Amino acid sequence: MFLRGAALGAAGLAVSGPVAGGEAGPASVAGALPSYTEGDQEAYWSAVRARYSLSQQLTYFNTGGLGPAAISVLAKAAEITRQLQEKSEHGHGLLEGARAEVARFLGADPRGIAFMRNATEGNATVAAGLKLGEGDEVIYETHAHPGGAFSWRQQARLRGVVVKTFEPATGSPEANVARVQALLTRRTRVVQVSHVTAPTGIVMPVAALSRLCRERGIWFHIDGAQSAGMLPFSLRELGGDSFATSGHKWLGGPHETGVLYVKPERMDEVAPVLAGAYTGDLDAVTGAFRLTETAMRYEYGTRNAAAVLGLVEAMRFQEQVGRARIAARGRALTERVRRGLGELKGVEILTPAHPALSAAMLTFRTAAVPQDQLFAKLMNTRAIRCRPVTEEKLNALRVSTHLFNSPAECDALIAGVREILASA
Repeated sequence: MFLRGAALGAAGLAVSGPVAGGEAGPASVAGALPSYTEGDQEAYWSAVRARYSLSQQLTYFNTGGLGPAAISVLAKAAEITRQLQEKSEHGHGLLEGARAEVARFLGADPRGIAFMRNATEGNATVAAGLKLGEGDEVIYETHAHPGGAFSWRQQARLRGVVVKTFEPATGSPEANVARVQALLTRRTRVVQVSHVTAPTGIVMPVAALSRLCRERGIWFHIDGAQSAGMLPFSLRELGGDSFATSGHKWLGGPHETGVLYVKPERMDEVAPVLAGAYTGDLDAVTGAFRLTETAMRYEYGTRNAAAVLGLVEAMRFQEQVGRARIAARGRALTERVRRGLGELKGVEILTPAHPALSAAMLTFRTAAVPQDQLFAKLMNTRAIRCRPVTEEKLNALRVSTHLFNSPAECDALIAGVREILASA
């Protein structure tokens, strides 16, 4: 037990002095937001937009790729970095308080929270750590991001795992449950879905799929890279055995931050692939090695405590604005884009209109202008940043609407597409 104890002892040095007492400063950089009133919503959202250093000349619709951080988040990360550098400490003693706050935000048991660099690392930790063998089957959707899909393809190469995929249904949530159910066999060991699919923003029925898998003893993993920060939810209510997300998308956290959650009661089924000082205890007398009882077992080495504290600040900012309010705002802006683009001849909207299947992302295409040209013209001539979608040969553009976007920006996008189509 000496090795881990020594590491934790050093971590404790970082919580003394100014680091522990510096919590309030960066959070108050921009001051309090004005009161939200139904009659003056845009003034409120303009005040929210002012909390970002994102260029006023840029209309940014790519939160699904990389979300900007609020000024208070950047300030928190910078201040903690400065304070830790003054003592040349790693600040690991700050992580336990952060773990509790992240667990509260996600509606999860803090014992199951591990800090990752991104959703990809969390997804890969589960895929590599589960006890799978040749012929064991894993199911996920064809729209899975490479950060969610490639780790299973790697297990197919290394261990002979059989990968089975399904095309996401756009008619109803029940249709997606049925598509997964149709692929289940006695060899199915894992089902993974994206909470919100990256290419076209389809919201998957994760609670229903969790129940289906639980009834059959199948591990259910949720790739939440696109949902955390877009939608309010509780992992206790969604179910699932594990969940991974990135902090640097809809949450607006610092780059290279992420969270993995594994249910504590099932944690021994996901072995740590990499091991380090926080993975477990080594008995100095017997030489026996015992894993840490919490998800800290997956934090195999030094973590960027300042970035993690920045992520916590991002979650606080979302709670200040209101998570349900953020979700409603994103949906309303996306519906505005849907209505405007839907009036343009030749525009095909790929994201389903069903309210249970869509949220704050919309993907569209037009045969008149290839997606790469449409993307370039919007960006180069109008400073409107969308995201090209080449996955599954969709050849489309994706629009992400978040708390810093406005109806005027949505209208500018629609007008831009209209003008480009008119000159095509």
